[in-house]
Amino acid sequence: MTVGANAILGCTLAGLLAITACAEGERPSATGVVVGSSTTSPLQFEDEGGGEVTTTVEPPTTVPPEPPSTDSAENGRVFDEDPAPTTVPTTEPPTSEPAQEYDFTAVAPVVEAFVDERGLNGAGLIIVDRDDGVVYEEQWGEFTPDRISLIASSSKMITAGVLLRLHDDGLLDIDAPIADVVEWGIANPDITAAQLLSNSSGLVGLGPEPGYAPYLCQFLAAGTLQACAETIFTTPDDDADLVASDTEFRYGGAQWQIAGAVAEAASGTSWDELIEEIYVEPCGLDALGYNNHFAQIPGGFEYPVDFAGDPATLIDTANPNMEGGAYASPSDYAKLLLMQLRGGTCGDSQVLSQDALDRMHGDRVGAVYGDAAPGTGYGMGWWVDRESGRLTDPGAYGSVPWLDLEEGYGAYLVIEANSVTGLELATQLYDIVETAVTAG
Repeated sequence: MTVGANAILGCTLAGLLAITACAEGERPSATGVVVGSSTTSPLQFEDEGGGEVTTTVEPPTTVPPEPPSTDSAENGRVFDEDPAPTTVPTTEPPTSEPAQEYDFTAVAPVVEAFVDERGLNGAGLIIVDRDDGVVYEEQWGEFTPDRISLIASSSKMITAGVLLRLHDDGLLDIDAPIADVVEWGIANPDITAAQLLSNSSGLVGLGPEPGYAPYLCQFLAAGTLQACAETIFTTPDDDADLVASDTEFRYGGAQWQIAGAVAEAASGTSWDELIEEIYVEPCGLDALGYNNHFAQIPGGFEYPVDFAGDPATLIDTANPNMEGGAYASPSDYAKLLLMQLRGGTCGDSQVLSQDALDRMHGDRVGAVYGDAAPGTGYGMGWWVDRESGRLTDPGAYGSVPWLDLEEGYGAYLVIEANSVTGLELATQLYDIVETAVTAG
């Protein structure tokens, strides 16, 4: 790895703790447990001289194993080569004309003023209704419906959905030890996929040290997802920092990289192929993909502007980052939200079962941790506001998707800045959007 890449990664890893501020104003404690605070800013890091943070990084020394075969009859492949869509019984299909009229005139002045005040390059907002589909869509500045943005932690609900789909298909039991799927799982024999996806595995999370040395391969495009996950899961260098599963909420980090590797092993399919076959094909997505940009382009706390809306600026990788490496357009993300509102269906294709959605949307940490639960709930890929019921999956660069299951709508707000700025704008929009959707 070059010196320049080392500096980029060091600066970027310092910025990753902004992701842990995603629970609408909450912050990580020194142990990584999220504790409530409505006024505290996310943690920030700089070197003692106030200059750029640099980190010396060595790629994993483990020899990468051969990637999972995708053409063997013994590998448990999820899909046929030419899969037929699953027909889903429906009541009445959504009509081409909205069942009600919507008045979103209060939205644009708020977004326009915010973008101008903060000097942003623009913003995008798209709102979907369970029955009426897309009911509002507008972009400001440089944004278009098809603009591709890096979405950081807004990747998590997408990643979680892949493993829940494998659970639906009987290829993975998310409540069973991952040692049932990968040989190296015996290093921590009791950890399950459900614990990985709810930040409850006991492995070290993003806080308080996002650049945790034993887990650095999760931020490198070199190597493979399988090799990186095995390196993380089997290293003895984290032994003093581990806790028992389901005893401490530790947001983010390498546990998500392990989840992705388990999905590849259980399906016998690469991560890129899983995304293509689970989401892209049945939902008609144009831009969704994964990479591992953290050591490739500078960003830190702020959006990596050198990405410039073009995935071709990144090298191809067999080690995509699972918790924060996705990129998508607003229209693609909106289709995924609508799928979750419509019982897991995209058109006639059943992408996720209702049981899978219930597990993603439910407050798993509240149920498992009891009195020790963090102040905000968390399911699998979604934060759960226990007062409003709102589900959110904000990213470090300012994207904020949210769902209101009771009222049957969702929204995707995207800016290219940072998590604090994105959440501040989202907070100004929550009530405005709810009023417009429910007025009819």
